[in-house]
Amino acid sequence: MPKIFLHGSGHKAASWNETISYMEHGDDILCPNLSAILNGKEADYPNLRASFAEYCSRIDEQIHLCGISLGGILALSYALDHPEKVKTLVLIGTPHKVPKAAFGLQNVIFRFLPESVFENMAFGKKDTFILGNSMKNLDFSNKLRDVQCPALIVCGKKDRANIKSAYYLSNNIKNAELRIIENTGHVVNEEAPKALADLLDGFYGTEA
Repeated sequence: MPKIFLHGSGHKAASWNETISYMEHGDDILCPNLSAILNGKEADYPNLRASFAEYCSRIDEQIHLCGISLGGILALSYALDHPEKVKTLVLIGTPHKVPKAAFGLQNVIFRFLPESVFENMAFGKKDTFILGNSMKNLDFSNKLRDVQCPALIVCGKKDRANIKSAYYLSNNIKNAELRIIENTGHVVNEEAPKALADLLDGFYGTEA
């Protein structure tokens, strides 16, 4: 049963490499680049959500979904839309609703950054703005109890933007467990790859 690992907006699929290298069974993990699955469509959230659903539809069996940040939002959305398809769900540093104030401040900062800064991010400067603006009203608060599969909620203890959401997700998804990783910020898969790999191995060993 394949595992799909989804990266955040500030990174690409390669951000998972070190975490996967520490996992006991990494040969069934798929790490799509989110920009690639759009197949040339505009990088707004509805298109990204639809493109990811199409990507998953090409897999003929249930899947394990694991996402960080934007990847977590996509994974959660897909699990709500296709409960029969998702075996387990892992959400890392994932907001249960988009924080408008933080997004607004981020956009102001991004406007002053050169295009070159965005080369190592999931999307270019223009597409990053398009995506952000299309997501500003996202809110899963009233839908979380509809998640049917077992879930693992992970957050770095220093991830101030998302730690409250981690507790909210774990309290409102009925089959969820919460794990906080010490001395770690938002980008858990790069800041604490071994600790994350151990958590994932334990979770998948229980839920396989």
